[in-house]
Amino acid sequence: MLKQFAVIGNPIEQSRSPELHHAFAEKTGIKLHYVKRFAEIDAFEASVADFFRHDGSGMNVTVPFKERAFALCEHFSERAKIAKAVNTLWMQDGKLHGDNTDGQGLVEAMNALDWSLKNTDILMIGAGGATRGVIYPLVQAGAKKIVIANRTRLKAENLVDDLKDAVPEAELKACGLDQLEGQFDIVINATSASLSGDALILPENLMFNHAYEMAYGKPSSFIEQAKARGVPTSEGYGMLVGQAIEAFGIWHGIKPTLKDFL
Repeated sequence: MLKQFAVIGNPIEQSRSPELHHAFAEKTGIKLHYVKRFAEIDAFEASVADFFRHDGSGMNVTVPFKERAFALCEHFSERAKIAKAVNTLWMQDGKLHGDNTDGQGLVEAMNALDWSLKNTDILMIGAGGATRGVIYPLVQAGAKKIVIANRTRLKAENLVDDLKDAVPEAELKACGLDQLEGQFDIVINATSASLSGDALILPENLMFNHAYEMAYGKPSSFIEQAKARGVPTSEGYGMLVGQAIEAFGIWHGIKPTLKDFL
């Protein structure tokens, strides 16, 4: 009997997880079955319990359930604990375990681009869950300073206060979007501006060497502005593949090579 895996979310139609995991399985010689699983907003916990009750082996979690998945876990990784969100679930010794592979997926995507993270100054635009989920892996990979910029500065300041003890080896700072300035190695857009169509204006006195857009598949004013400056850019498909590979490795003990799928 094939091991059963799924990705759960609402909506779920857009998920590319099944095609990615089946491609990884074919590459590594592993047999599995992986499907999309829609959950009503008030039925997430029951759907997860039902999946594992019926011999489910592992589950990925996408919006809007990552925080609720964290609350379900009896054991979780350090990066999930810091992110306060889980995107990868599995049952071990009768207990639900959780991890967050988003940040490592971003790191692996940048490694595949040959963007070094050692001793870097990084600007994160946005102070939501996407930013929270990647700070710890970025610091683990070598970032020495991360500035979190948000339209509401207080939200960025609160996130810095919440995370600074988890990454004492790096300097975390907060600012408002109207205070963007300075020189950075990498700027990462973790806002939904590209998906919502809102224009994100990068001031001329903000200097950077690389630009990464976490979203993918839609035109991005952030990427357009970076390209106009002649700066190397990338969109979030590499991060998507990277986080999926990390989850695959947790479940199967083997990880395919990211560059094979870009």
